[in-house]
Amino acid sequence: MLAQLLVSGIAQGALYALIALAMTVIYRATTVVNFGHGDFVMIGAFVVYVLVVLLGLNFIASALLAVLLLFLFGMAAQSKLIRPLASGPHLALAMMAVALGYALRGLARILWGREVLPFPKVLPDGLLRPAGVVISYSDILITGTAVVTMIILAVIFWLTPVGKTARAVFQSERGAALIGIDVASFQRMMWGLGAAMAAIAGILIAPVTLLYPDLAAATLIRAFAAMTLGGFGSFAGAVIGGFLLGVSELMVGAYISSKLIDITAYLIIIGVLLIRPSGLFGRPVTVRV
Repeated sequence: MLAQLLVSGIAQGALYALIALAMTVIYRATTVVNFGHGDFVMIGAFVVYVLVVLLGLNFIASALLAVLLLFLFGMAAQSKLIRPLASGPHLALAMMAVALGYALRGLARILWGREVLPFPKVLPDGLLRPAGVVISYSDILITGTAVVTMIILAVIFWLTPVGKTARAVFQSERGAALIGIDVASFQRMMWGLGAAMAAIAGILIAPVTLLYPDLAAATLIRAFAAMTLGGFGSFAGAVIGGFLLGVSELMVGAYISSKLIDITAYLIIIGVLLIRPSGLFGRPVTVRV
C-alpha cells in the first residue's frame, strides 16, 4: 500500500510542481504571485479542445499551437495589464492578476456555461502493474512531461545567460536596468513562458478531470501551497514542494482521514507560514508594498 501511495503521490505531485514552477518563473521576473494562473491552465486546455474537437486539427499540432498562443497571451497580459502598474502598489499587481483570471473564467462560462466537456485523450486508457503497483499511462505522461520540463528549465536558468538575468532582475530591477538589462522585455518573456507552461499543465490535467471553467481552481491553491512549502522564488523549492504535497495528500487520506485531503494544502500553508515563512529553500525578500 505504501508503494502505491508513493507512486500515485509522485504523479499527482508532478502536476502541482509543474504549475508551481510556472508561477515561480513569473514570480522571479516580477515578484508577483499570479493568482490567475489557474485560469491560464484552463484556457490552455480549452484552446486545444477548440482546435481538436471543433476544428478537427491534429492533437499534437493543436497542443503546440495552444502553447504558442498562451505564450503570446502571457506576453500581452504582462505588457498591457501588469507593466503599467509597475510603479504602483504591489497589491495592485496581485489584484490585476486575480481580475485577469476571473475574466478568463467568466469568458469560458459565457461560451460553454458550466458544462463538463470530454477532452481528447493524449494516450489510450491502460495500466501497468510492476511489482503489484498500479501505474496508469496518464501518470507516466504527467510525471514524464513535468520532469522533462523541469530539466529544460534547470538548464536554461542555471547554465545560460538567462539565469543570470533572472537572478539580477529578481534581486533588483533598478540595478539590473543600470547594467544594461532590458527589464521590461525580460519580464514580458517570463510571463509568456509561465503562460506557456500553464497550457502544458492544462493539456495534462483535462483528460483526467474533464474540461470545465473551474478546471484548475483547486489545483492552483495546491501549487501555491507547494511554492509556500518550497520557498517563494526557489525553483528547486517549487519542484520539491509539489512532490511533497502530492505524497502528503495521499498519505493523510490513507492513514488519517480522506476528509482531510482537500484541506491538506491549506494546513501546509498555515504551518509553513507559522513555523518557517521563507519555506524550505526560500529566503526573505524585500518587495514594494
